[in-house]
Amino acid sequence: MYIERAMENIIQNTEKGFKAVLVTGARQVGKSTLLKHMYKDRKYISFDDPVLREETKREPGLFFRNNKPPVILDEVQYISELFPYIKMECDKSEDKGLFQLTGSQQYRLMQNISESLAGRIAVLELSGLSLREMQGDYFNEPFIPTEEYIVKRQETVKMCDDVWRIIHRGSYPALADTDVDWQTFYSSYVQTYIDRDVNELANVKNKLKFTQFLTAMAARTGQILNYSSVAEQVEVSSATVKEWTSILEASGIIYLLQPFSNSSLNRAIKTPKIYFRDTGLVCYLTRYPTPDTAMNGALAGGLFETFVVSEILKSFANAGQDYRMFVSYYRGKDKIRRQKDGTKTEREAEIDLLIEQGDTIYPVEIKMSANPKLSMTDAFDVLERIKGKKRGTGTIVCMYESVLWLNETTVALPVEYI
Repeated sequence: MYIERAMENIIQNTEKGFKAVLVTGARQVGKSTLLKHMYKDRKYISFDDPVLREETKREPGLFFRNNKPPVILDEVQYISELFPYIKMECDKSEDKGLFQLTGSQQYRLMQNISESLAGRIAVLELSGLSLREMQGDYFNEPFIPTEEYIVKRQETVKMCDDVWRIIHRGSYPALADTDVDWQTFYSSYVQTYIDRDVNELANVKNKLKFTQFLTAMAARTGQILNYSSVAEQVEVSSATVKEWTSILEASGIIYLLQPFSNSSLNRAIKTPKIYFRDTGLVCYLTRYPTPDTAMNGALAGGLFETFVVSEILKSFANAGQDYRMFVSYYRGKDKIRRQKDGTKTEREAEIDLLIEQGDTIYPVEIKMSANPKLSMTDAFDVLERIKGKKRGTGTIVCMYESVLWLNETTVALPVEYI
């Protein structure tokens, strides 16, 4: 059964202003299904077909004699030879919406686009199913925790009986079918991902080492990324870990959340945090076979934080906005605690997520707790030091069952409010 995607209206509106629309995203997030559902009357061509791929590479100039636009072209990262011809087809016509493209290797695609299709194409990112989509809640505003947002969100929000079942099951659309075996799906997914996407990007020869690397990275989701630590565990060089990390990022498996930097703050960390895009994949790689084992395991806090960050990023992407422009995190030594004897000591302060809108910064703390406390937001005070910026509503995203204002500027929100 097809699950309606929040991005459908965004794609329809976007193609009114562009000759081509590219939908990127990791393997199996539903890119092809989405476009085929939206454009049932358009020809669909997949370059996953190796025979077609080779024929097109040999004679790219003949391709559009046989396949006139408008047309859906799937997995176009495999066929870079075709991009100059897509450009020529775009330039022949003043019509919009000539091409709907998909691809699961964003770095390679963006290279081809910048060389061939700049100004002619819009790029949108599709993620796995959001919690909103799973629940049939099509509120489609990005998560910016203002009082106005919270009031609007209350109108459609649906509380979830078991968030940990969703965290463990994962967000790939295929898994919405309860008959699909979780273990078999992820086992096949990892094997296909390494055999195809990884080899396409870097031709990794030692698949066992890469699988060990993938597992080591999954165990660090929600943490500041320490390349040396991963390299030591996997027994490869730090340079190899950095190269393989770029593969995971380019193919949509992870997101690297960059640190907030401002001259008003002191000695801030400059290393990104790693978040997997899909918590089900993390559970599979780290061997948590059930929701209960995931909820009670050592990685539970990281899994919950990963789920929340992923849902926030989806809320921006599904609204057609580039979240990279809005989100960061902070860790540094700007928070000062006074001891009883009157001396001052510095301790490291951390804010899980910062969402910037204009001159306002909204700090977000992510807690697996169902007992939110104002003391959880002590680090938010460091934002008062930033010149030219003001602090917006501070938020604790947690497991509490309803909206709870802790003071006039700080609110605890259930995870369903993302």
